[in-house]
This record gives sequence, structure tokens and C-alpha cells, in this order.
Amino acid sequence: MTSPSSPPPASQASGRGTLAGRLDGLLFFPVTAFAPDGSVDVAVFREHVRQGIEAGAGAVFACCGTGEFHALTPEEFRACVGAAVEEARGRVPVVAGAGYGTALACHYAALAEDAGADGLLAMPPYLVKPSQEGLLRHYTALAASTSLDVVVYQRDNAVFTPATVAELARTPGICGLKDGYGDLDLMQRIISAVRTEVPEQQAAAFRYFNGLPTAEQTGLAYRSIGVTLYSSAVFCFAPEIALAFHEALRTGDDAAAARLLDGFFRPLVELRDRGRGYAVSLVKAGVRQRGLDVGEVRPPLSEPSPAHLEELAELTERGLRLVRDSGA
Repeated sequence: MTSPSSPPPASQASGRGTLAGRLDGLLFFPVTAFAPDGSVDVAVFREHVRQGIEAGAGAVFACCGTGEFHALTPEEFRACVGAAVEEARGRVPVVAGAGYGTALACHYAALAEDAGADGLLAMPPYLVKPSQEGLLRHYTALAASTSLDVVVYQRDNAVFTPATVAELARTPGICGLKDGYGDLDLMQRIISAVRTEVPEQQAAAFRYFNGLPTAEQTGLAYRSIGVTLYSSAVFCFAPEIALAFHEALRTGDDAAAARLLDGFFRPLVELRDRGRGYAVSLVKAGVRQRGLDVGEVRPPLSEPSPAHLEELAELTERGLRLVRDSGA
């Protein structure tokens, strides 16, 4: 039996239909590096991506939420996606963000395709609260505009009924759902609907992953419904901790997972929730604290307070100590 997040056999051909089979391991969402003058620092971004791949990332999701997609110009987006593709060199897939309204989402898809990306993460449409019919029209139009495979991001104003996801799963080019909403009852019903209402081959190839902020905190719960893929913001600045937790989750070592949850991830989530935008700015600060100067976040995000930065440094050291003490 194929679990909801088990990878189907990968195609030997490149292009549409190959991304789902390549998504495996920890999904790395690099931050976008900015120079002191506020411009994109492509060289530092390259180093960040290179370090993540060498540390063991299973895929690179460039210029998405953690990468401040909202703050990038199309030209900056194209440059960063291209740099990620060059650094990956085909070792892992590179997925690029696409968002705003339908016309701009299709434009970003074209830029990502031109840059050599392997797929798209389709973020919620800008500002509006669309109907299910409107969401279907938006994502099917995006998928039709590109040869890249598309993962749809469920969160905020883009929350789907099971019937809508089943229709998306039947749409050529749409290969998965990233859940940033966190309703496990809804996710279980979505998985069931796709399994029972979509042709077997398409249903088996459709991927799901946990895309909640600090996804490790809910990893055990998602694993219980068969969803084991997840995005890890912690991997950006503490890959040792992220990989240790991933291994515990993969092997069913719930005692090790609990130690990391209690000693690192739960306190990190509590710190993250003490400031607006900390899901991005804390991560970026963590990368700087580990020695790579990726700059500050762009407005309208703001930097964490000095006290919170100190707490982050202490938490990171505690997490690293837990990993060292466990021998992981």
C-alpha cells in the first residue's frame, strides 16, 4: 500500500510529472540574503543554498515564504531561482514560489521555468477571499501556463474542501498539497477524497506535506495520518537539530523526538509567537548567528528584539547540545 506521502517511482524523463517522485527528505526553504545596502546578495544566497544541500536537504524551495517572496522584484526572483538551480546542479529539485493574482503568478512561473526550476510552490492569491470555484480557476490556470509541476499551498485565504483538492489532483501539472492550515480532520478528509475519487495512478502520485511554521512541532501528529514530508525552517540555521529530529521521526524513535520537542522546538515556537513576522525574521537571525551574514529582513517585516535574539542563541545552543548528548 502506498502511504499519502510515499514517493512514486520517478520518471526517467525530465519535465512535467517528475517532481513528485523526487520530493523526499527534509524540504529546505532558504532565506534570501540581502546586502547592507538592501540589495539582494546573490553570492551569499548561493552559499546558503550550497551549505543546505551539502548538509543533506532533500529539496530547495527558493524564494518562498521564508525567502521573502513578497519582498522580491521579478528580476531579483529570477536571479535567486537561477542561482539555486546552478548550486543544486540536479542533485536535488529546486522549487520556486509563485503568487499574487493569476496573471502575476503565471509571470513568476515563466521566470522560474526560464531559470531552470523543477517546480512551483503556488502560494495563496493576494488579499482576496475567493470561493472554491475561484481557487480552482486560479490554480488550474497557473498549471496550464507552465510545463513545471505545481504544489499548491493551503493556508490563510486558500483553504480547500476535499472535493476541491480532488479536482486539483486530477488537474495535469498539479502534483501536491502543502498544508499550512493545520486542521488534521480536514487533511484526513482531503487524503480520503483524493484516494477514493481520483484515478488510482494520479492519487498515488499526489504528494502531501506539512507546511506549518516550525513543522517539527506537529510532525508526530501529521505522521499519524501518513504525512511524513515537511518543510523545516530550523534547517536553515541548525541543520544538525533538524536532521536529528527528522531521523527520529523517520525511524519511530519517539523518545528522541520528544527530547528535541521539549528542549528545543516547543520553546522555539513559543519564542516565535512573541513577535509578528518572527517565522521569517527569527530564522534569518539564526542563520546570521551561525556565521553566515544574510542580512536583515526587508520591510514590512522587522527584526527581533535584542532580548529575543539572545533567547534564540541560547535555544540553538541547547538544541545542539541535545543532539551532541544523544550521539545523533
